[in-house]
Amino acid sequence: MFLSWTATITGYVQSGGHDKEAIELYCRMIEGQVVPSHLTFSSLLKACGNLSDPAAGEQIYTNAVKHGLPSVNCVGNSLISMYARSGRMEDARKAFDILFEKNLVSYSTIVDDGYAKNLDSNEAFELFNEIEDTGIEVDAFTYASLLSGAASIGAVSKGEQIHDQLIKAGFKSNQCISNALISMYSKCGNIEAALQAFTDIEDHTVISWTSIVMGLAKHGFATGALKMFQEMLKTGIKPNEVTYVAVLSGCSHVGMINEGWKHFNAMYEEHGISPRMEHYACMVDLLGRSGFLEEAIQFINSMPFMADALVWRTLLGAWQVHGNTEVGKHAAKMIIKQEPNDPAAYILLSNLYPSSGQWDEVVRIRKNMKERNLVKEAGCTENTVYKFQIGDTSHPQAREIYEELDQLSLKIKELGYVPNTNFVLHDVEEEQQEQYLFQHSEKIAVAFGLISTSKSKPIRVFKNLRICGDCHTAMYISIATEREIVLRDSNRFHHFKGGACSCNDYW
Repeated sequence: MFLSWTATITGYVQSGGHDKEAIELYCRMIEGQVVPSHLTFSSLLKACGNLSDPAAGEQIYTNAVKHGLPSVNCVGNSLISMYARSGRMEDARKAFDILFEKNLVSYSTIVDDGYAKNLDSNEAFELFNEIEDTGIEVDAFTYASLLSGAASIGAVSKGEQIHDQLIKAGFKSNQCISNALISMYSKCGNIEAALQAFTDIEDHTVISWTSIVMGLAKHGFATGALKMFQEMLKTGIKPNEVTYVAVLSGCSHVGMINEGWKHFNAMYEEHGISPRMEHYACMVDLLGRSGFLEEAIQFINSMPFMADALVWRTLLGAWQVHGNTEVGKHAAKMIIKQEPNDPAAYILLSNLYPSSGQWDEVVRIRKNMKERNLVKEAGCTENTVYKFQIGDTSHPQAREIYEELDQLSLKIKELGYVPNTNFVLHDVEEEQQEQYLFQHSEKIAVAFGLISTSKSKPIRVFKNLRICGDCHTAMYISIATEREIVLRDSNRFHHFKGGACSCNDYW
């Protein structure tokens, strides 16, 4: 009898979107005195992971313990996954550590569902090395997940290490891994390596094409992205929804309004793809960034569904370019209304008020953030990933970093840099304003990169908000130091070389 109950529960979980029904069926199963098996508990824990409901998962696991099944691998692995997918990595690690006999699924679960997706790449790579020490053969999915983890935090050196190891393991021609390599290199700022990974693929799929189009778009190479898209169509491969996000994103990064409208309309007319929120966000970005704010608002009002925070963020980005404060305030408030616990939205809203001298509003917003315990995520620079906040002095090499910043300030002023105090977000005396500007996290990260990396390598910095105008101008540093600087902000990549930026000041 238990087999039919378990088969139905498993079917619910595997079919997607029926996890609650699976748990309800389990409750009826228990009431009917039917004894569950290890497969029952494994499926139920997966359901709780899908629902991000660890409390229910713990109750179910307690029953597994009562039935003497906690040490069965599939139950233990499902418990690890349930905790990891719910963001409870400490509990996931405990569940992993107490497993009597770990297999590849155990390691893959803690690495893939856990550390890679929760952006803890150091733990992921340590466990990966442990897998190798056990002699367990690593599969392609684990390699792809590790590459994804490296990409999510911009750790290109980690990604390169994994690339070397997967080649030795004979996975170079694996389609899944090849696509992950394209994505990893492009997200880590090395578009040349991404293009090479794409070229190395013998049989390109829609995922391969979409990955390289997206990579080129994010780096501001819209012409190359659209050329790739046309080549893809010539091969007879049908684009999907994500492909069009890449295409429209490419158009928005360089202001190709006519091209953008052409592709937006072609989505449905030529390929039967109904635009989703992401496509509307791209068009709002394209219109707003090009200065057509009224048209962008009209476009939002014409959408067939209510605009989400993603759309309002793109409009807020347009305010930062064109300075329409009322539009910016409205967009920021809409973001906070929909996502009240997003610290980035509060930061962006507080940035609207200093230009008009409304420091009381800045204080009010920051007080609200403190009461909600909201902290802006730090920007970072890669190798071992180091994170920096504005005015950060916590790094062990803080003295050397700030000495380097002082030297850089003198050098770039000689090259024509003039501090733009409009980007000072503190109500301080004029002589302090320049000091605050040079304590921005991206400048600190660049200074650290200069004193800690080889001169032959680019300095790579990753920021979770849009780069400020003064920091963009200050990248005269690339002339003064003869170093290439690659900076990824929330919108795109900026490649600074010889004082010029790949964005051509359109960002």
